[in-house]
Amino acid sequence: MSDLLKESEPFVESDVLQPMQSAMKPPVCDLSLVIPLFNEEESLNELYDWISHALTGRSYEVIFVDDGSKDGSWAVITALAAAHPDRVRGIRFSRNYGKSAGLNTGFKAARGRVVVTMDADLQDSPDEIAEMERRIVEEGLDLVSGWKQKRYDPLTKTLPTKLYNWATRQVSGIQLNDFNCGLKAYRYEVVKAIDVQGEMHRYIPILAKDAGFDKIGERVVQHQARKYGSSKFGVERFVNGLLDLMTIGFMSKFSRKPMHLFGALGLSMFVLSLGGFVLLGAYKLWCLWKGYEVRNIADLSIFFLALTGMILGAMFFLTGFLAEMISRLDKRQGEYQISDTHNLHRASQ
Repeated sequence: MSDLLKESEPFVESDVLQPMQSAMKPPVCDLSLVIPLFNEEESLNELYDWISHALTGRSYEVIFVDDGSKDGSWAVITALAAAHPDRVRGIRFSRNYGKSAGLNTGFKAARGRVVVTMDADLQDSPDEIAEMERRIVEEGLDLVSGWKQKRYDPLTKTLPTKLYNWATRQVSGIQLNDFNCGLKAYRYEVVKAIDVQGEMHRYIPILAKDAGFDKIGERVVQHQARKYGSSKFGVERFVNGLLDLMTIGFMSKFSRKPMHLFGALGLSMFVLSLGGFVLLGAYKLWCLWKGYEVRNIADLSIFFLALTGMILGAMFFLTGFLAEMISRLDKRQGEYQISDTHNLHRASQ
């Protein structure tokens, strides 16, 4: 099984998959299903049977990404890959790297014209795939996100999710009701253009929009009650999600132009503080001219506030310069997503 990694090999992404070349390879099938998983041994066979029934007669591949499972998940994937070598591909991490790493690696391996992500816990229905694919192909959307309008999760999960979705809409401007739904469909070009790092899998629509793929739609999908295992959602994931939202909001606006933020803050603070000094000096001169008794400027608290403001303003300004210099060293700084070209490879006359 050439597509499967040996159990003893540690996960090194560059070893698993060849880096993207400057010329994107064309897709070789209609659909790629990327399924990251962790300890889902009981559901995998049932999930594959459901997928194969829903996609009968279609050209597709299923990419299982085992995120360091401790149960027998990899053994099940190995058996599926042996039984269906033309359909099933498997990647195993040596330890748990998180869902973002699983999706990012699966995206690099995907070869389908439309790429679909879904969870392995049987809560996402493969029967929804055909309609989501149709919207990508026929309506020209870049991304279709599932919306689990009716959920079978406990209240401790649904209420934080509603708050999280509201906050994400306000920050991103993308009007989706369920950013965290694992069932999504993408154009092939989208998954090859984005880089999902850290815990940013919750914000893939924002990453896609930031890369220029802003045709984003939504479809109400059926949510299944969990059949095996237990939910991995907790307070820690909710808090981390909000922190990641602030991070991606900042990075999407200022990662390529940090001086626009730090420079503006520093210049504003410096100018306001300098104005405070000018007012203090003018006030003392006016008091001396009128013959009023006036305290020493250095004895006034506003003097120290203005001095602190000038120092902080200069520090923000220098931080902006340093961030600008560091961003110019980023190898990805000059990478831009090109949607089409004309005659670029034509030989000159």
